[in-house]
Amino acid sequence: MGAIVYLSRIETFSAAHRLHSSSLSDKENKEIFGKCNNPNGHGHNYKVEVTVKGEINPITGMVMNLMDLKECIKIAVMDVLDHKNLDLDVPYFKDKPSTSENLVVFIWHNIRQVLKDGELYEVKLYETEKNLVVYRGENLDLSIN
Repeated sequence: MGAIVYLSRIETFSAAHRLHSSSLSDKENKEIFGKCNNPNGHGHNYKVEVTVKGEINPITGMVMNLMDLKECIKIAVMDVLDHKNLDLDVPYFKDKPSTSENLVVFIWHNIRQVLKDGELYEVKLYETEKNLVVYRGENLDLSIN
């Protein structure tokens, strides 16, 4: 068995959303989500970091081709989320709040559908420079879409 290496790629996308739960009253939503519950929404420049794990291929010297990982992120993240309103344009958020926690699970699932080489290890999602969430596939609900 060869050395196990973690390979990451970072991309940035912009999206709008409103933090709101249909399971809560308007008053409860305002109390919990504060200004992020603005009826007209708000936006973020998200940063997503996708990490794959694997052995170095002795012929190519790579865990996977970075161009393949870049294309995977384009298909699974950028094409689906960039310059979108998460609540209006992404069916997954029709019945769940578009929190970063739910968004990182959605991204993980989408990448798993596209990724061919390498083993997906981790997805980090930075909502702001100070706020991030990390997901490693634990307890993934396979009925995500």
